[in-house]
Amino acid sequence: MHHSRLCSIQIDCNVADVDQAANFWASALGRPVDNDHVGTRGNYRQLETPPDEIAVQIQRVDHESRAHIDIETDDIAAEVARLEKLGATVFKTLERWVVMQSPTGQRFCVVRVQRPGFPKNANRWD
Repeated sequence: MHHSRLCSIQIDCNVADVDQAANFWASALGRPVDNDHVGTRGNYRQLETPPDEIAVQIQRVDHESRAHIDIETDDIAAEVARLEKLGATVFKTLERWVVMQSPTGQRFCVVRVQRPGFPKNANRWD
């Protein structure tokens, strides 16, 4: 048995200046950059969102700009296996998360628990 839920929207930006990209999205979404958040580091900028709202993170990337979702779980291996049964494939396994691809071509990540209150509002999978 494990749990999972929608965690965040990642806005992938192929840019030289991640702060400029983050400032645009902060203004567009009405959510300031949270410079004190642990998710704000290196190529990442976390926006300030209420605890019960989906997190939004801007990240500098080397591939084309796009957005993707993260699914947080208390058991990455079990969640990846569940999603593979639904037709998703593993695109890349990294140290702390797995990049997957849906049967319709979208990439998304399976990550460890990120937001407080887990497993509130999470699905339970037996």
